[in-house]
Amino acid sequence: MPNIGSILKSEISRVSRKEVRGETQALKKSVSQYRGQIADLKRRLQALEQQVKRLGKVTTRIAAPKEMAEPAGNLRFSAKGLAAQRKRLGLSAAAVAKLLGVSALSVYKWESGKTRPRAKQIEAIATLRGMGRREAAKRLGE
Repeated sequence: MPNIGSILKSEISRVSRKEVRGETQALKKSVSQYRGQIADLKRRLQALEQQVKRLGKVTTRIAAPKEMAEPAGNLRFSAKGLAAQRKRLGLSAAAVAKLLGVSALSVYKWESGKTRPRAKQIEAIATLRGMGRREAAKRLGE
């Protein structure tokens, strides 16, 4: 005849295993669902990153020529024109350089056609075109 204590002990352990199994099954199901959702989110993230990368390449190809074309399209530069402007205002190359915020050597090189000014300097040269002798002298005095 079996001992009542050992029967109770085995029954309690059987019931407790059954309860634990029921609890862990629910957790296993939710864990597997979460892993599937995480894998799906990773795939979507990777696809979106690839799309952003492709769009970034396209926009840099499209945006770069437009940025370069805008200043050149609106404002023109010619070495002879700059020299004529300087003579019209009665200024030296050093004075024009001071007005434009560049070195005198830059103005000499622009006038000789050895180099071209950057877009920012072309804008400054355009403002120089609208100046008269008095205004130029006044700005130099400041």
